[in-house]
Amino acid sequence: MQELITGLLDWYKGTLDSGGYTLIALLMAMESTVIPIPSEVIIPPAAMMVQSGRFSMLGITLAGGIGSWLGASIMYWMARWAGRPLVLRYGKYFLIPEAKVIMAEQWAKKFGSLGVFFSRLLPVVRHLIGIPAGIVRIDFFKYSLYTFIGSILWTAVLCWLGVKAGQDEALMRGELHRVTLWAAGALVILGALYYFLVRRQLPHTPSSDTISKNSSKTE
Repeated sequence: MQELITGLLDWYKGTLDSGGYTLIALLMAMESTVIPIPSEVIIPPAAMMVQSGRFSMLGITLAGGIGSWLGASIMYWMARWAGRPLVLRYGKYFLIPEAKVIMAEQWAKKFGSLGVFFSRLLPVVRHLIGIPAGIVRIDFFKYSLYTFIGSILWTAVLCWLGVKAGQDEALMRGELHRVTLWAAGALVILGALYYFLVRRQLPHTPSSDTISKNSSKTE
């Protein structure tokens, strides 16, 4: 899978100029499903081309937002159609392990409809929130509205960062220390967001298998 993703990203960088906004939207749609393509490697490379006039910040932001909404809608309707038992049983075959489903359910339960909006700004939860939303049949219009607004905001932030990176001449020349600095900064920020806003906010919930085992021991 890692080789597949790496190959896809190399292809993306090579075809971004010809693929345009459609390619950006397509990959952002994939990012919002079960395909682990981080939006952090989709939007910034395109935003770095704003300086050359190939793209605009508005165009990138809209393409990213629309693509994210499309992918999130697919996740919503798949979960709504399949239901919780099927998702928990077969999700692991589609890169959706039970632990992540339960974590997304906890997030949705704790924060409600607004959780859909905030989830679009956070790693891991972002592409999973459509599963509990579909399972509990959250109103699709409300789900779409919060998803689109959150996706637009997140894409705009990534776009702004990409534009700033594109203005860094040392980074554009590929100087190793500059590339390392930007990459390390991004990892620290994303890691902090995930830890403080996801892991610390959600209590540990044992899987259904663990619960079953514990129940058997007490009988």
